[in-house]
Amino acid sequence: MQESRRGFCALGIKAAFVSGTAGLARPALAQGGWPGERPIQIIVPFPPGGGTDVNIRAMTSHFERHLPGARFIVVNRPGAGAEIGYTAAAQAAPDGYTMGTVITPSLQTITIERQPRYKLTDFAYLGTIVEDPGGLFVSPGGTIRTLADLIAQAKARPGQIAVGTAGIGSDDHLLMIALERSAGIRLNHIPFAGQAPTVTALLGNHIQVASMNMGESVALIREGQVRPLASAGRERFPMTPDVATFRELGFAIDTGVVRSLVVPAATPREMQDRLAATIAATMRDPLWIAEAEKLFIPLRYRTPRETRDIVFRESQLLRDLWNLRPWRDQ
Repeated sequence: MQESRRGFCALGIKAAFVSGTAGLARPALAQGGWPGERPIQIIVPFPPGGGTDVNIRAMTSHFERHLPGARFIVVNRPGAGAEIGYTAAAQAAPDGYTMGTVITPSLQTITIERQPRYKLTDFAYLGTIVEDPGGLFVSPGGTIRTLADLIAQAKARPGQIAVGTAGIGSDDHLLMIALERSAGIRLNHIPFAGQAPTVTALLGNHIQVASMNMGESVALIREGQVRPLASAGRERFPMTPDVATFRELGFAIDTGVVRSLVVPAATPREMQDRLAATIAATMRDPLWIAEAEKLFIPLRYRTPRETRDIVFRESQLLRDLWNLRPWRDQ
């Protein structure tokens, strides 16, 4: 995972928009009254209240400003490590009224672990909106206060320290596995259906450690609800400059999440282009950038072509990792 993130893990609100949007076409309105006929639903493959859900819900009003006549609603389709939501987005009618939220690496790891009812080619990729590095967190009142504490306790009690993640094959899970391999320890993986239930389990002392994304956890850190042990990535996360990286602590771990928007591949190109242009305009909009900063959302824009390239390049790297050592049963 270290090499797969190199070159595209620079995070931060001030770098929210990258050049390259000028080529996005702005064609005339599609026939049939689109987009004003009915709301455009955006499928979120996680329960309400998690970082992805908060992110997408906050964006909808900005999308509406940049696509006149359109209305956007969020539909949560959680389950099976996001597979249910991905499948719903892939199999939706290609009429411009359904978008999907996809997450790298879970979008790809599901297709590597098993044979879901979707393929990576079932989607047209509209653009990347977020990159968020991983991190490990504990309850402030627990006995684990540092990464060294976690490693020491895991070595003393192999397989007994419970680590919650957003599901098998998620970036949270891959972070846990990376630490196991780097530190020579064995942890107890407890998968959940997203960040919100993971946080609930941590605060309720049902798990000892939560593997989550840094941006999604900034509010929890500042409110004193969780204690960060370390962040993934080559540099410290800008929103939590006091939190050391795994690399600083002796472990070359570089994992995180890339959040993008898609439509079914058969969606007319004119609609794809207008939705992609709407995303690009929103990502350079000072109003959205300011709101995202307040919500601790680490924005990172990439064009449709760049997004598709990341998905397929990452897929091959993940497949190589799977062939080396499958993560399904870990």
